[in-house]
Amino acid sequence: MGIRAKIEKELAKKPRSLKELKAKLGNDKKVAHAVEELERRGKLIESGGMYALPDAKSKAGSGAGKSAAKAGARSEPLPCVLVKLTAKFGFARPAEGSDIFIPAKALAGALPGDGILVATHPSDRVPDKPEGEVVRITRPRTSFTGVIVQVDGRLALAPDACPACPIFIKKSADGGAQEGEKAAVEIIERGDSYEAHRAGVAMRFGSAQESKQCIKAMLYSAGVTKHFPAKVKAEAKKWEGAEVSARDCEGRTDFRALPVFTIDGADTKDIDDAVSIEKLPDGWRLGVHIAAVSEYVRAGSALDAEAMARGTSVYYADSVVPMLPKALSNGICSLNEGADRLTFSCLLTLGKDACVRDAKFVRGVIRSRVKGVYDEINALWDGTADTAVCEKYAAVREPLNEMHAVYEKLRALRTGRGALDIESGEAKLSFDEAGRCVAVARRARGDAERMIEEFMLLANTAAAALAKKQGIPFVYRVHEKPDLERVEMLRESLGALGVSYRFAGDIPTAKELARLLDATRGTPLARAVHENVLRSMAKAKYSPVPEGHFGLALADYAHFTSPIRRYPDLSIHRILSDVCAGADGETLKKKYTQFVAEASVKSSEREMAAMALEREADACCKAEWMRQYVGVPGDEGVFLGTVAGVMPFGIYIELENTVEGLVRAETLSRHALTLMEGVALRDVQTGRVWRLGDRLRVRAIQADVSCGRIEFEPVDAEPIAKAAPIAI
Repeated sequence: MGIRAKIEKELAKKPRSLKELKAKLGNDKKVAHAVEELERRGKLIESGGMYALPDAKSKAGSGAGKSAAKAGARSEPLPCVLVKLTAKFGFARPAEGSDIFIPAKALAGALPGDGILVATHPSDRVPDKPEGEVVRITRPRTSFTGVIVQVDGRLALAPDACPACPIFIKKSADGGAQEGEKAAVEIIERGDSYEAHRAGVAMRFGSAQESKQCIKAMLYSAGVTKHFPAKVKAEAKKWEGAEVSARDCEGRTDFRALPVFTIDGADTKDIDDAVSIEKLPDGWRLGVHIAAVSEYVRAGSALDAEAMARGTSVYYADSVVPMLPKALSNGICSLNEGADRLTFSCLLTLGKDACVRDAKFVRGVIRSRVKGVYDEINALWDGTADTAVCEKYAAVREPLNEMHAVYEKLRALRTGRGALDIESGEAKLSFDEAGRCVAVARRARGDAERMIEEFMLLANTAAAALAKKQGIPFVYRVHEKPDLERVEMLRESLGALGVSYRFAGDIPTAKELARLLDATRGTPLARAVHENVLRSMAKAKYSPVPEGHFGLALADYAHFTSPIRRYPDLSIHRILSDVCAGADGETLKKKYTQFVAEASVKSSEREMAAMALEREADACCKAEWMRQYVGVPGDEGVFLGTVAGVMPFGIYIELENTVEGLVRAETLSRHALTLMEGVALRDVQTGRVWRLGDRLRVRAIQADVSCGRIEFEPVDAEPIAKAAPIAI
């Protein structure tokens, strides 16, 4: 820790005189010089021979001297987190309000993730816009991941959070790290600028151009680990190799005589849902059988505490960080083919129109007849299945056909109510034995995937409707309708894109947005329109308040069907189990009110973190795949893509397989380009325009796996196809 940081640490405890600081810290000259420098920069103030940090109390005094007078022009310090750092500026985020711009000279060595106190004052750069100054670092971040680089002949870490601000590594603590490696460091000494910080290498992962090493670093940085605490492993171990006994089945509804089966991806090992169907004279009885995880993960256990802390399983590349240990997630809780398994089953009575007439929840036991695979079932339905696949599903072919008939009706109901179907551009990644990404394709969803989704929606809706009707504490999945400001931005974006479409009211209905999405689907403008619709809406979250789900056009919704991998589902299994056991409303309120509030907040936070990790991991893998084409001559290195984003510095091109890269403005033209309404770049001198939805041939010139960044250059001077306006 540097002398200035030590002085600030001492003054954080209480005001001290210069004599006291010298006695405490030694080295009189260094202390005196540092105090003078800190006072000059407004980082401490002097009053009556006593020095203190410029907090609210010390600044209130009238005799605080010339530094206090200077500090008085600033606002009261505001608690913030530094969220962005470049070599020239940073941005701090307060709990409420807009991010605060901070010039480099006023950052005081703050690093991304630091908790800081920020005082603001009028900006000399932008009128009526304040800028900030870091008064104190209150909660320093100590660990960073990044790439080992050489700076002026010295080893440093270019942090993932701020690559332009390398942190020097002490030679005695470099751990043998080599340039080009992905690594994690711990801050050993804090200075008053990022150049003055010193770090030691805590972990080496391997080459920064290998996706599997970069993903390890991401997980490390996020505190996400496949390893479970000893107490959790001890609790899970007793379920290792466990089977369902006759005693376990007592008091449960026995579905083992029914043709119950699962449908998932080919590689799925944590199978938490199965389905069954019975034809009735006036409709169907659909069974959605969900793994009874709450039977094994009890409230108050170490397993439960760890599951809540994790919130969700994290799926990335070709791997997963599970919410529960494998003894449960892949073992006794997984609805494996041919094995007796305990379930919490939702039995839905559907009419001939597939509308739900009745729904009830029961504790059950099943034995899955077959492990169904999406691709195989889609092949059965489109007539392309081979003999082996036909034989595999012979015992469940009739119920599969009944399910498909129900699905077609449910799909029509979904369209009728206006549920949104936003194209996500999800990628399917393939890897070789060394873990390298060797193929990227756009993930396709067939009838089998969509059917299971519809069946799960029915069960989820039934769970939420039951809880709301009884007024019991619950973890709902909610999605608010768009607010007016975001809708106005959507209107402006549609107009700029040339999409002629009007909403009847100030806030569009789900049906109106669904019609817009469908009308642009399959067109060059689909990505732009779908993304703008997505931006216009709030993010879905978990809540103890039943506010409905705008995107699905449902008044009641919750997550009930994936308790192996999502904590909210496990939470409501526990609550509904008590309901089935006859618990009254007051008992449930006392037992679960605080729990559902806490579970909702934590689960929403963990979901957002997991989604960010999964996106970053995908970007690394795509860059790794693209590296093979960098510098490749001829047609093999040329790709056709669509303009998916426009910025002042260039355009983003999305290839057919979802890979995306930047074409910098200087590679498009040697003239300055003008940004037009956020949807196009225009070369004023030549009249050439690059607009969202235009088709462009490009060649890869850079692929940085560490940060998941790809850069292209255009092959042709102009787009080979222009996006046409759309009238709806």
